[in-house]
Amino acid sequence: MTVLGIIGGSGLAHYPGLEMTDVHNIETPFGMPSAPLRSAMLHNQPVVFLPRHGDKHTIAPHRVNYRANIHALKQLGVSHIIAVAAVGGIGEQFAPGRLVVPDQIIDYTHDREQSFFSDAFSADRHIDFTWPYHAELRQALLAAGKAAELSLIDGATYGAVQGPRLETAAEIRRLARDGCELVGMTGMPEAYLAREADLPYATLAVVANWAAGIAHSELSMADIQHTLEAGIENVRKVIAGLTDLPQLRR
Repeated sequence: MTVLGIIGGSGLAHYPGLEMTDVHNIETPFGMPSAPLRSAMLHNQPVVFLPRHGDKHTIAPHRVNYRANIHALKQLGVSHIIAVAAVGGIGEQFAPGRLVVPDQIIDYTHDREQSFFSDAFSADRHIDFTWPYHAELRQALLAAGKAAELSLIDGATYGAVQGPRLETAAEIRRLARDGCELVGMTGMPEAYLAREADLPYATLAVVANWAAGIAHSELSMADIQHTLEAGIENVRKVIAGLTDLPQLRR
């Protein structure tokens, strides 16, 4: 049975419309997850919702316990993970408000626990990460977006940075030279931990703002919040569309 795990990012600490069935306070071998996990039904599809930054968005990106979050979702029987992320747009087509299903990632983070096996490593723990996002789950998101008459961008390189500060214009120019089209703070190690846990994982990114230096104006948190509110509503439409698709393979 397909059980969707939904990791909510900025703008999605709560998920209206879920028919809650249970709340789980789970302690994992790696500590506590960001918040209690909510089991629910979404259009007859079982889902588990977890806000990445906590119920009140109080956990900074570099302090999220990514290992506990992924482990807890696995414990609850989640079969696939949709990670919602607010990002900055670097490439010209990645304007505020656009929804993107990235296909690649470059990791600029540091000092984050990258693996479940850091203290029990062996050679067989080197896991292929050539394509960091699950191909079929990506296609399911794109199909759901099309069914909802939304224009999702198929493919982009997500630059995962440390945070919690926003970037300088020079840093964004470097990311652009590296081939990044989006910038965010939570893409890694979350994606890799899902791969270690053998959980198909894809990101549905909503562009909240132009990255630093792109629009030649200062970033306004009020503008970002306004863009997120509209974008997150479309995110919910896409995720709702997943419930009408055939059962996904692992």
